[in-house]
Amino acid sequence: MRARFLMLSATLFGLAGPMAAVVAPTVAFAQSAAVAVAPQYDTTHVYVAPADVDRFVQSFTATFGGQSTPQVVVNVLPVPSSTTSQLIQTPVGTVSLFGFKTPIPRPFGDERNGYLVKDMDVAIKEARQAGADVIVSDFPDPIGRDAVVQWPGGVNMQLYWHTKVPNYAPFQTIPENRVYVSNDRAAAFVKAFVAFSHGKVVSDEQKAPGIEIGRADATFHRIRIESPFGKMVVLATDGHLPYPFGHDNTGYEVANLQDTLSKAKAAGVNVLVEPFTSEGRTAAVVEFPGGYVAEIHQTAAAG
Repeated sequence: MRARFLMLSATLFGLAGPMAAVVAPTVAFAQSAAVAVAPQYDTTHVYVAPADVDRFVQSFTATFGGQSTPQVVVNVLPVPSSTTSQLIQTPVGTVSLFGFKTPIPRPFGDERNGYLVKDMDVAIKEARQAGADVIVSDFPDPIGRDAVVQWPGGVNMQLYWHTKVPNYAPFQTIPENRVYVSNDRAAAFVKAFVAFSHGKVVSDEQKAPGIEIGRADATFHRIRIESPFGKMVVLATDGHLPYPFGHDNTGYEVANLQDTLSKAKAAGVNVLVEPFTSEGRTAAVVEFPGGYVAEIHQTAAAG
């Protein structure tokens, strides 16, 4: 989806762990510059029914603060379609919100987020070199270009480029891109994404507490990555995930989880997983009007 179109609306309207050997960038990548701009220009893509758009906006901003750009109805794809479109900017993360009035052409709707890049040609070349498939070739829009790539493990992400970079304040806390992959493909995904993003693995826990994926009697493999794009946690599992785990593609860090959940409940947000504590953070999983599922957490440092 074309998150840059949404950013135009905003402008107009006011690595070190067991996997080190696996994910070290190649010499070619080490010598190249990172294509990322900054975390505040990256968005989570949320699709809801048109009837749920306003309720989602109200509940999301009531929970996290911030504001939305005015809603527009546009075609944001390289093929015919129509959707409501707006950018919701909060201190803890940004959402590109779509309410499609027409059927959504594949593979759009499956991309989890959008990353702003400095140079689309370089980004596509480096994504391919790192091991990604370009599943939607780049296409123009009024203020830049777009493409959709798929990483090992079937993880779809959008890349986009602006002719003029917008100017947004940094987040108060950087949101966490939560990527669920199979145990079979985790190493390939991490190697590819770290190389492309010029990131690093900051922790690699082979037996993370299963409570974090709704299975208190089990463990799983958790890898945390930081890069110029922001934060990511890779959750490598056997796929035996109780609902709603696996649906949460973004984690939002807040200063006070209980206060945030109180605001969320008052705004019509459902708490699907009550707060639990694991290795220095307390987290919950919620569902916003329209069906968007998100993780919200507070770290020990913030508490």
